Amino acid sequence: MKRNFVLCGSLGWCLEVFWTGLHSLLNGHPTMMGQTSLLMFPIYGCAAVISPLYHRLASIPIVIRGCLYTVGIFITEFLTGSILKHFGICPWDYSHTPFHYKGVIRLDYAPVWFVTGLLFEKILSKLS
Repeated sequence: MKRNFVLCGSLGWCLEVFWTGLHSLLNGHPTMMGQTSLLMFPIYGCAAVISPLYHRLASIPIVIRGCLYTVGIFITEFLTGSILKHFGICPWDYSHTPFHYKGVIRLDYAPVWFVTGLLFEKILSKLS
């Protein structure tokens, strides 16, 4: 589990840098600067729970699994974002977007979390 925690934390960092770099490009910045926060590592590391969950969910259709991962990611993002926001150290703020909830989750990211959950599932199932 410790190895998967480190893998998920690292993969999450890489995906976030890629995602924010892509947003930078789409916003007219050809430097494609991506960014993340050290605080994100343990949050992304929590995705390590997908590995043991996958073994229980493997017989469930992929669409249902993707939806379950999406809900799990939203819950994790909301709880961690709310705690970090309480201490004034939340590295993200979605309050300027139309589909946010309390500034810590974006409902329009549901397809991104759906794919991300399945991606983590695929990677972690290959390693176990």
